[in-house]
Amino acid sequence: MAPPPTEDDGSKMDIDTPSTTEVESKSAPINTTPSASSESASKYPNMELAQSIHQLVVTVGPNPRLDADEAKAVGIPSDLNAKVMKQVGGPDVANPSLYRELKGTLGWESMPGCLSEEELKAMEEKNTVTLAELEKKVEEATEQSGDMEVLDARFAIARFAAKSLSKDEALDAYDKVLALPKLSSGKTIDALMESARVASFYSDTTKNASIIDRASKLAKEGGDWDRRNRLKVYNALSLFLARDVKVAASLLIDCVATFSCSELCSYTDFVVYTMLSSILHLPRTDLKTKIIDGPEILSIVQEIPIITTLVNALYDCDYKAYLHAMVEVHPILVADRFLEPHSGYIMRELHVLGYKQFLDSYKSVTLESMASSFGVGTQYLDLQLSRFIAAGRLTAKVDKFGGVVETNRPDLKNAQYRDMIQHGDVLLNRIQKLARVVDL
Repeated sequence: MAPPPTEDDGSKMDIDTPSTTEVESKSAPINTTPSASSESASKYPNMELAQSIHQLVVTVGPNPRLDADEAKAVGIPSDLNAKVMKQVGGPDVANPSLYRELKGTLGWESMPGCLSEEELKAMEEKNTVTLAELEKKVEEATEQSGDMEVLDARFAIARFAAKSLSKDEALDAYDKVLALPKLSSGKTIDALMESARVASFYSDTTKNASIIDRASKLAKEGGDWDRRNRLKVYNALSLFLARDVKVAASLLIDCVATFSCSELCSYTDFVVYTMLSSILHLPRTDLKTKIIDGPEILSIVQEIPIITTLVNALYDCDYKAYLHAMVEVHPILVADRFLEPHSGYIMRELHVLGYKQFLDSYKSVTLESMASSFGVGTQYLDLQLSRFIAAGRLTAKVDKFGGVVETNRPDLKNAQYRDMIQHGDVLLNRIQKLARVVDL
């Protein structure tokens, strides 16, 4: 079996309509609006489209990372490029800015049905007319109606911009929503989450993290359960992109039974993120109760057989099946826009996790026996172990002459003592600094 890689290779627009229980008069306060559920949340930008675009970039882009067989194995259809071209240029999206960006990247010029520059300009003109009509509704609502109607009109512009205009225009439109007076914390969180999706759609991770951080602070002060629950998923995926996988795993697990954030990702993808982050950080007992035996996860394991095999093989100590599953997991990582940036990191951590769990059962073991358990050659295993031992990821040493791997577990009490001394020094330094400040 070839060893798994360890490094990176290289619609109509929804309006959030207030409930019938709200007072529709001009004097009605905005902060009485209910939570926007995932059903009433804006469909745009379409995150399924963002996933499709990513899959095309890694298969037919300038620097493809998946070949035809790997693309087929992870379920990327052969006609995806044509479908995305039609979707971006069709009435459902009609985004000339995005179309131009993808036209060269994905080789649309040579494909039948590719829109010409004249057609894209006509699309832009049509979008300009639509935008002007929406702006007129804002003016009419300002003059003739109340705050709620103005808010709805502004949201309509922002959602149209998220669908058919550029990233900067969409973010600017949401800024205008957020600048409205008397905006409730709930509606502010809604606008921030939709704005974060715009940033995420265009892979602006810095802007995305900044917006989500602002929404999270606001959610602590106010906001209902549904918004806080959905915001957890936004926050978790942002942390995943920042490689804070441990905190992301905790947030994702909290939302398994109450997931309602379908505008950001499908439940199947959400479970994949949860399982991959959990396998890296959860103790074996928690992995068993929360992931392997979790009723919500068990309901869809048939849809994600490779990820399920990976987790079960590690728990069952079937290291040959575990490493074989890793080979099949790699294309899944590359084909996902949230996992691909850290596919090399995840593969390394999965290797370390498997080797560490195996070695924890032995004081010493022969290279040949360990290689047989993992289904790889001794030379490959020796190279892998040497790298991880040198990096301080495995507490073991390899006797190349004797062909033996000896574990070198640190003494727990000494480690706790050193940890206590280090934390004590830090605490004393902080107390001394505080004392100097008080003296002044």
